[in-house]
Amino acid sequence: MLEIIIKQLLNGLTVGSVYALIALGYTMVYGIIKLINFAHGDIYMVGAFLGLIAATVLVKNFVVVLVFAMMGSAILGVLVEKVAYKPLRNSSRISALISAIGASIIISNTVVLINGPQREAYPKLFPNITFTVGDISVSLLQMFIILVSIGLMYGLYYIVHNTKMGIAMRAVSQNLNAARLMGINPDKVISFTFAIGSSLAAAAGVLVGTYYTAIDPMMGLLFGLKAFVAAVLGGIGSIPGAMFGGIVLGLAEVLGVAFISPSFRDAIAFGILIFILIVKPTGLFGSTAKEKV
Repeated sequence: MLEIIIKQLLNGLTVGSVYALIALGYTMVYGIIKLINFAHGDIYMVGAFLGLIAATVLVKNFVVVLVFAMMGSAILGVLVEKVAYKPLRNSSRISALISAIGASIIISNTVVLINGPQREAYPKLFPNITFTVGDISVSLLQMFIILVSIGLMYGLYYIVHNTKMGIAMRAVSQNLNAARLMGINPDKVISFTFAIGSSLAAAAGVLVGTYYTAIDPMMGLLFGLKAFVAAVLGGIGSIPGAMFGGIVLGLAEVLGVAFISPSFRDAIAFGILIFILIVKPTGLFGSTAKEKV
């Protein structure tokens, strides 16, 4: 029984680390401009397809595939921000929400138009190596996914806390107008936030494609929604919260499938969303902002 629990915990960490990478994009954009980027799941899907193109056209090297996908998706993220969100920055929230949904539909349908709706096999970027200790076994791919995710999350943490752009991001998230008066260009900060969030989502897309060995143009919808749940669970706007929420969601989903029923896989995520919105709407790491008059 202990071996089964440890194995499921490893599976949960693997899936949860992917959710965390995508959730970071949601939470960073919300933290900066108070907008839910509903096209984020589709950018994650595009990242997976860019990785597939790199692996089939360029070279089957994981680092090359990852960098190619992250750079391409960063450009797409900035493009989406410039076209769909920047013109509506001073408009109502509902206008921005409609624009976000429109951007999501355009991206997913463009991929369907180019590739077709069918699933695509993802090339193997890692050898099938499994390490076994007693009755517990873990694959090299699982270990790599967890380590790459931790490395990318640490990289983001370093950027936010140890670079000028990170300081600017935190300043804009606190008060955009005050940051502008201090000489910070909010437009550059917002574009950088979209770029880095999109690149992390692309990394998640490559990891998911490598792990499940298949991708499809609709994969961004469900994974994107679950990552959004992870961001809400941790406290949307909180970077540590998004990381923690992703891991918790991955563990809950995998343990629920293993010990309750596989049919509960999706219900668990959305059950958590309903529960957290009722019990603690600000999320585990969030706090209620008091409006000053």
